[in-house]
Amino acid sequence: MSPSASDTGWAARLGRFAESAPAQRTITALIIANAVSLGLETVPWVVERAGLWLYAFDRLVLAVFVAEIAAKLAWRRFGFFRNGWNVFDFVIVGFALLPAAGPLAVLRALRILRVLRLLSVVPQMRRVVGALLQAVPGLLSVGAIILLFFYVGAVLATKLFGATFPDWFGSIGASMYTLFQVMTLESWSMGIVRPVMDVYPLAWMFFVPFIVVTSFAILNLFIGIIVDATQTVHQQEDEAAAARSGELHPAEAALVELRALRAEVAELKDLLGQGRN
Repeated sequence: MSPSASDTGWAARLGRFAESAPAQRTITALIIANAVSLGLETVPWVVERAGLWLYAFDRLVLAVFVAEIAAKLAWRRFGFFRNGWNVFDFVIVGFALLPAAGPLAVLRALRILRVLRLLSVVPQMRRVVGALLQAVPGLLSVGAIILLFFYVGAVLATKLFGATFPDWFGSIGASMYTLFQVMTLESWSMGIVRPVMDVYPLAWMFFVPFIVVTSFAILNLFIGIIVDATQTVHQQEDEAAAARSGELHPAEAALVELRALRAEVAELKDLLGQGRN
């Protein structure tokens, strides 16, 4: 149930406080401090001298995170889970509450995941992540194109060079890994291409076009898609801010609100679909 203007109970007061700007700034500071303390736990001499203090601080930070999420849950109830960032925070903090004793001791290392909460509490980071998520369909399409080129290139390379260079091109899997190294331009010339050219002088006719297509053309599509998605997210946020401040024409403001409503409906449908699955 979403909070209403008349909701003035203790749950509403706690929830509003937990979502207030001062509280979120405090949470951000605690996340950064917790990240530093978890890093110090990897230094043996620091653990010997201040291990108990680090552990106590870690427990304190976890208690604050749990209290924050509990306050939001008490206020918004099931509406809490309609916000993807709330679900993200819930999962991250939930990992920290798992028992870390005996065979599950390895889960203690997952405490560092709490640092990822910065993605949800810092607006600029939320914007970047939102742009990346919005770019996922386009990125998947580009990834499929790259995979297609890699498969074609791997088949050709295996047939052309596999007999002489079985370690690099003896199978499709080995060829794809070698071509991935070539695409990243890591020791591609002296390490791979020139030795192949010593046996096959015309091998450059295969490798140079492959590098041009994958490294300089297709990979730049990733950057273009992400930049376009980032601009779209910024534009939507600017339009929403202008609509709230009354700077837009009423018709334009209504269109912005309709877009936001459609996005919320789509997000709710996704949540319902995951619940059914």
